[in-house]
Amino acid sequence: MKLLPSIFICCCLGMSCTDYSPKPSGYFRIETGQHVYQTYAENPVFSFEYSGKASIVRLNEEKHGIWFNIFYPEFQANIHCSYLPINAATFALTAEDSRELVYRHTVKADDIISQYLENPDKKVYGVLYEIKGNVASPLQFTLTDSIRHFFRGAVYFNAIPNQDSIAPVLNFIKEDVIRLMDSFAFRAKSAEQTHLNINKR
Repeated sequence: MKLLPSIFICCCLGMSCTDYSPKPSGYFRIETGQHVYQTYAENPVFSFEYSGKASIVRLNEEKHGIWFNIFYPEFQANIHCSYLPINAATFALTAEDSRELVYRHTVKADDIISQYLENPDKKVYGVLYEIKGNVASPLQFTLTDSIRHFFRGAVYFNAIPNQDSIAPVLNFIKEDVIRLMDSFAFRAKSAEQTHLNINKR
């Protein structure tokens, strides 16, 4: 029995051998679930609400600052957080340093969108930066009273940056970041005037 030429087989099956185009790559569907929040108020300097899917992971605390992560084990994502006490002389420099950290992503960013927060009752003012494109940190934010306190956060994923694949989780975490910013309150005059107590969970 002879093998039929491949072109004949294609014709018999009613298929074109030259018009084949592969399907575009897809991504696994990620179920993020509902937003549930808990209050972090164990630190005497500040308080805020954060996701029930996350936990506080302490990195370092000292007289001149606090560093910790809000870790999402399900999504392998972190919000890297830092707090620095400031004064009138250091506020402008600290704010500019934080802004430069955002705009370092300009090389790979498609766009950077800024949204501003004002909460005069709590004396909290902030900026949320949404960095579009395949960047290492797609969301960053700052919170301050412009007098004594400066808080900064940056979202990172434990994965190669790909805005399409992380989009559902990023949108979920963005809502959490906005909730954190809206609920944030500074509770003490400065970190230097109180004992710091960031507990590992």
